[in-house]
Parts: sequence; structure tokens; C-alpha cells
Amino acid sequence: MLHNELLKKILLETGTFDRPGLADLLKEIQKKDPNMSIEAYLLKEKKMPEEMLYRIAAQYYKLPFINLKEQPIRQDILFIIPEPIALSHSIIAFDKTADELRVATLDPTNLQTFEFIKRKTNLKMKVYFSCPSSLDVAMKQYRQSLSAELGTLTMLPKKGGEAGKEEEAKLEKLAEDIPIVRVVDSILEHAILEGASDIHIEPTETDVIVRFRVDGVLKPVMTFPKVVASGIVARIKILSNLKLDEHRLPQDGRFKIENPHYKFSMRVSILPVYDGEKIVMRLLSETAKALTFDQLGFNARARAALERNIKKPHGIIFVTGPTGSGKSTTLYSVLGVLNTPKVNISTIEDPVEYRMPGVNQSQVNPKIGFTFAGGLRALLRQDPNVIMVGEIRDEETAGIAVQAAMTGHLVLGTLHTNDAATSLPRLIDMDVPPFLIAFTANIIVAQRLVRKNCPNCIRSFKITARAMEQLREQIDIDTIWSVLQREGTVAKNQKIEETTFWRGAGCSQCNEEGYKGRVGIYEVLEVTPEISEMINAKATAEDIKKLAIKQGMVTMIEDGFMKAVNAVTTIEEILRVTKD
Repeated sequence: MLHNELLKKILLETGTFDRPGLADLLKEIQKKDPNMSIEAYLLKEKKMPEEMLYRIAAQYYKLPFINLKEQPIRQDILFIIPEPIALSHSIIAFDKTADELRVATLDPTNLQTFEFIKRKTNLKMKVYFSCPSSLDVAMKQYRQSLSAELGTLTMLPKKGGEAGKEEEAKLEKLAEDIPIVRVVDSILEHAILEGASDIHIEPTETDVIVRFRVDGVLKPVMTFPKVVASGIVARIKILSNLKLDEHRLPQDGRFKIENPHYKFSMRVSILPVYDGEKIVMRLLSETAKALTFDQLGFNARARAALERNIKKPHGIIFVTGPTGSGKSTTLYSVLGVLNTPKVNISTIEDPVEYRMPGVNQSQVNPKIGFTFAGGLRALLRQDPNVIMVGEIRDEETAGIAVQAAMTGHLVLGTLHTNDAATSLPRLIDMDVPPFLIAFTANIIVAQRLVRKNCPNCIRSFKITARAMEQLREQIDIDTIWSVLQREGTVAKNQKIEETTFWRGAGCSQCNEEGYKGRVGIYEVLEVTPEISEMINAKATAEDIKKLAIKQGMVTMIEDGFMKAVNAVTTIEEILRVTKD
């Protein structure tokens, strides 16, 4: 659909309407229904046929127009662009020559998708503009082709005895069937294009639902008939080198997807559920580079504290937060700064999420007794300068990490706590003596990830009186605002009601979400001599936090509001990730 502002521009610039004519049209719409879009009015009131309107839009974009309603598309060409990508990005391949792929679209500005298809096909692209009804008809050819192919899938025999062997043989055959390979490939390709971190494939009584976690939020992306469930599971089991005929126990595996433009390691978990087997795949980019502290979203004060502490030759740097809050990414960024030929860096991780040249990375394997504690002991015999422990989750690992910091090593590690101050009593709960924590802890970074405003559709707004009341009910906004004034984010006399905030309106670039990408919000607690004394005295997390704030620590919610004022994210996002 053509949005109002864009359509006004198209109608004026192509000479379809002059300014007075457009003004009259807008008045007509206002009288008829103020909520109706210009496109809906033109089509509903039969002022203009759909094809004519979209031919005018094609003229504006300087693209040829095509109507695909009567045009059958060869199956091999149709499936060059997987169905989920075609549907979510309104693009379809309809013809090709030896060196050119012809595609029809409703969004000629979606350069990211064009680039993805170009890289996948190694073909030049000729882009045509089409209209929604034409594209809808063309999209039905996916369903027809897939239904015809899925109709050839055979049902599986019952389990047990000889039937069990027969089942395994049939599963192997099923996993290699072209429709199943195509379904799995399209799921993986779509996930990579959408920037998903996880893929969930969930069987129900009648369907198979696929959801992606994009920017930390799960969203349904496609549904398949139940007949493909066993084939999808078999295909992923074969790729991950797992047991095909095991349906009652959970299984974990890995496989890689590689082409000249990207390299992903897929971490696979298969769990038996009531309606079959659920699959969750974590996508880990092996070509991702460590981000700088600026790219991660550290404010100037936090960045200075972090840089100051990673220069220390020994001690512990803790990064804390729940699962999926970006702790590993922060640690890899710290390693990126420390990684020079003059130091020996060793890590013990579960799993190794990013490959880092120049760093000795080990992955725990509890099945053979290679645990965090055992691995950490072995690392200490490898003459390390810097050690990274993927997760400090038990007394033994915590004790060895603290001893390593005591004996002249710089140790990086993650903990699962809600904020920075809670990490210190958490270590005491793990039987680490308070005086050792006070002596070895350098700095603690607590973090969450918030979605960033989409730069393509960002709009400004001011907080209403009603929204202000609701905000006061949830948080201490006056204290937060005084910190923003102290830090220079807003002027000393600036009121919240006068301040401009921002949010994405939703567009094709962000799948109408209003958000694209994520950034961290942080609180960075530097262990000063006064805080060391409090740790020694077994002070509560609350008392430690109060002193850290008094010494200038910016809390996570305050850091979030700084980013909201600076148009990076929204207040809703900050509240979503910081509420207890």
C-alpha cells in the first residue's frame, strides 16, 4: 500500500494532480472519512483503477510496470526467492535469462533485500513495479507448487522393532526430498535476511509454526501443514548429525551455513513436546566483528570507567544480566581491545559464540567432564595474561576465578544477576570470602538490550499529561530527570513535558515494527576503596548501590532515558526491559 505522504508526492510529481486538485481531493476524503487513506479513497470511490494508480507510481520510480495476474511463473524461477521472503518483502521472481533475474515488487526502496537476492543468485537484477492484486495472484503459485510437492511425501510407519529401522530409512529419504530441503532452506535464508537471533519451529495438532526472535522479540513468520513436521525435524537432525530415530529424549547439535558473503554456526536444540518435536536454533555469525564501546552504546562516563579498568594488569571484570542481554558481545568487545600479540588470552565458553583470531577459545563439554572449573584450572597452566570465563555459575568456578585474579591475571566473567550491585552478595553466596571479592573485583557492568528506533520512519512527539501520570506511577521520573540534567543530556531548566522524544512509525524497512537493531543500556559500578570497605563489611546490595549512585553511577533506567532523549530508542522499550 502507498502511504499518504508518498502518494501525495507521486501524484504531484507525475503531474496527475496539481496542488489545488490535490487539496480538493484531500477535502473530499476529509468529508467522507477522515481516517481513510488517499489510496483507499481513490480505489473505493472508483476515481482510478488500481493498475492505473500503480502505473503512475512506477512512472515516479522510473521503473517498468508489470501485471502478473495472467502470467504463470516457472517453478525453478519462483523458488529463487523463498516464499517467506517474497511475502514479507512484497517481491517475486518471475523471469530470468543467463545473467539477469527479473523481479516484481511493491517496494523499490528495499535495497537490503535486493542486495541479499543479488548475492544469493550472482545475477544482475531488473526490477519491475507491480500492484498488490497482481502480486497476490502471483504469490498463490507458491502454495500451489508446494502443495503439489508435499502431496508426494509419504506417511511414516509406526515405531518399534523392524518398523523402527524402516522408519529411520524413510526419515533419511524424507530429509533429502526436494520440498523438505526447500522448506528448511527458505526458513534459514529468511532468518538470516531478517537478522533473527533464534528460530523456533513448533508443532501443533494441525500445523507447524515457525517464529523468529528478531531484536529480542519473538514473532510468527510462517505456517506449514503438519505433513512436513517429521521431514523438517529429520532434515535438521541430519544437518546437525543427531539420531534420526530418537523421538523421546532431548538432543543438542550444531551445523554451519556458509557462502562467500556470510558464515553462520547454528546451535540446535530438539525437545520432545506433546505434538511432536520442537526445534530451537540459535544463529551465531562467525564473520561478526567485535563492536567498539561506542557501538555497544556506552555513555562517556561508563566508557571511561571501563577503559580505565581493562588497563589494570589483574583483577576481575564482571558483566551481568539475564540470558540474551548481550553479555558475551560486551566481553568480546573487551577482548577485542585487549587482544594484541603481547598478551596470551584464553577463554572457556559454553558455547564458543564468536571466533576471535589470536584468542585461544575452549568449549566446555560436561559429557566428558570438561567443565568450567576443570577448564579454568587447565587454562591457568597455559601461562595466560587474560582469562575469560563464559559463565561463573558455581562455587568452584567462582573460587578459581577469584584465585586467578589474586595471582596476577585479568579475569573476565559473566554472572546472572539483575543489576551491578547484586553481583557482589551473589559471589558471597557462592562462598567466596568478602575480603577476596573486595580485593579482586575491578568493575561490574550490568546490562539489557533495547530495540533501536528505525531511522527510516522515526517521528518526534511530546509526552502528554496522561502519559506523564502513568510514568510517575511506574518509576521515579524526577530522580531520573535530575541525573539527565547533571549529565548534560538535557538543559538544567528543561522540563520533561517540553522535551522531544522519538519513535518509529513503522515502515517496510522495519516490517512495520518501528524498531530496527538493538543497543545496550548499562550501569557500570566501579569498585572504589569505599565500595571495597562496604563489601568487606558484608553490606547489602541496596546499600552498595546507594553509595555507587552517590559516587556518580548512572543506573540502567537512567542510561535508557538518555538514549530515549537522544532518539536512539523509546520510553516503552526502556520500561519493557528494566521492569522487575
